[in-house]
Order: sequence, then C-alpha cells, then structure tokens
Amino acid sequence: MMGDQPKSADFVISRVFDAPRQRVWQALTEPEHMKVWWTPQTFTMIAMKMDFSPGGIFHCGMRSHEGYKLWGKFVYREIAPQERIVFVNSFSNEAGELKRHPIVPTWPLETLTTITFEEEPGGKTKLTARWASHNATDIERKTFDMSHVGMKATWGGAFDRLAAYLAKG
Repeated sequence: MMGDQPKSADFVISRVFDAPRQRVWQALTEPEHMKVWWTPQTFTMIAMKMDFSPGGIFHCGMRSHEGYKLWGKFVYREIAPQERIVFVNSFSNEAGELKRHPIVPTWPLETLTTITFEEEPGGKTKLTARWASHNATDIERKTFDMSHVGMKATWGGAFDRLAAYLAKG
C-alpha cells in the first residue's frame, strides 16, 4: 500500500531575489518569461505550451548546444497567486507522455514541487522550492534521497539564471 511506504526526504532550497514578489511571480508563471530563463545553462527552449491553471500543463522541449533534446512536463495542482505554486514534475516525450529520466533510470517518474513566494524587506522576494518524490517505488525514493547534492547544483543554477534574468529588468 502506498500510504504505508516510507516517505522520501524532501529537498528544500531558498534564495532571496532583488525583485518584488509580483515580478518574481510573473517570471515563473508567464510563458514569455519562462522561455528565457527556465532551461539549464547549456540548453535553449525549442518548444513550450503553458496552461497556468489548476489541472493545466506546462510542457517544454529543450535542446543542448550539442543538439541533445530533452522534454519535461508539469501538471499544476494548486495555484495561490503570488504565494504558492504546486505541481507534479516529470520528464516526457515530445507528445507529453511521461518518460523515465534520460540518464538515471531509477529517478522517480513523478516528483512533487511546491514553490513559495515571500516578501522580504527592501522590495525583495524569498523563493523557496520544496521537492519530493511522488508515487515513487522504494528504489526511486532512494535515488531521490541520494541525489540532494546534485539537486542543490541544479536548482542553484536555475536560481542563478532567474536572478540574472530579473536583474535585466
């Protein structure tokens, strides 16, 4: 039974951005912003669909400088404007069907992401991402738990790109 299985350790990372909460919110919820900063450092967004509503989907394709293509998908579960976004995150194919991680086959097929936005003094915003395995097997939970160091680098890189994007005004 799923409910009796041990829970994976959530991964949590926060960063304070030098931008008002509304601007940070827009950067994560509007396609024209996401297409600029969301991809990993060496990737370019090649396709994107976004229905930012509960039950809606964000589906994107990226290409590395070497030509490698990667697809991902969010299914939005909860949206509290300028406060919280909750979504199930997965790798996918171009058609949006769930797929395994292209390099780590025991990575969870689904992860649950909760992003919160908090106002900070001086017109700044604290963004916190909480990431957990979702509907995972024992081996998927173990893989997730053992990957926190890599997650710190991945999410840190995303936050670096977001900070640079926000700094451009």
